[in-house]
Amino acid sequence: MEENNKTHFGFEEVGLEEKQTKVKGVFDSVAENYDFMNDLMSFGLHRLWKKALLELAELPPHPSVLDIASGTADIPKLIIQSNQNTAVQVTDINGSMLELGRNRAIDENFISNCFFLTASGEELPYKDATFDLITVGFGLRNFTNKDKGIAEMLRCLKSNGVLLILEFSKPTNSFIRKAYDWYSFNILPKMGKFFANDEKSYQYLAESIRMHPDQESLKMHILAAGFSKCNFYNFQNGIVSIHKAIK
Repeated sequence: MEENNKTHFGFEEVGLEEKQTKVKGVFDSVAENYDFMNDLMSFGLHRLWKKALLELAELPPHPSVLDIASGTADIPKLIIQSNQNTAVQVTDINGSMLELGRNRAIDENFISNCFFLTASGEELPYKDATFDLITVGFGLRNFTNKDKGIAEMLRCLKSNGVLLILEFSKPTNSFIRKAYDWYSFNILPKMGKFFANDEKSYQYLAESIRMHPDQESLKMHILAAGFSKCNFYNFQNGIVSIHKAIK
């Protein structure tokens, strides 16, 4: 995932410490328009993908849940709606995004089930074997060291706990892959420029997707971390996938 104290910020090679600063800058920039742009860029499909993630969770009656890279807290909201006995740790490394999530939880009345904390998925401030479920929605590709983050998630899960990673991936059909590449590099940045006055951040989005491991490669990284089982589920021909891993 990283080599010789270097990693990738999109297609650019940067120092490990520099990436975290650059990613923070991207999300500080996009925070105000984040939900609107997600709906626009995915044609609303991100909502269905997140519901699919919830269906794979198989929560116990009184689950302990950690959501990493929570953003505007849409995944915690879905989890709490499905089980009012759920306590969700809502975390993000970016304070601007976390504040949006907290405001949403207040406005939409699910704040009582949430505990908000600014935290990195690569250095989780929790004891071993704390959670029944850990979720990461569209956040893993922004990690500086994905292997370190996956190992931290494993550490924090209880025995037989579940990790669910929802992330952009690689289309399985070559025609769809070419069309998706064209859309990502020609349309997404222009959408960012026109609707959010921020072409550069959405160019990074497209590049970060291409630099993220494909479905099989990510599965191998998850198993190498020590998970006992991992399967993935493709959506829209693999434009997005959900990896489900069991400790």
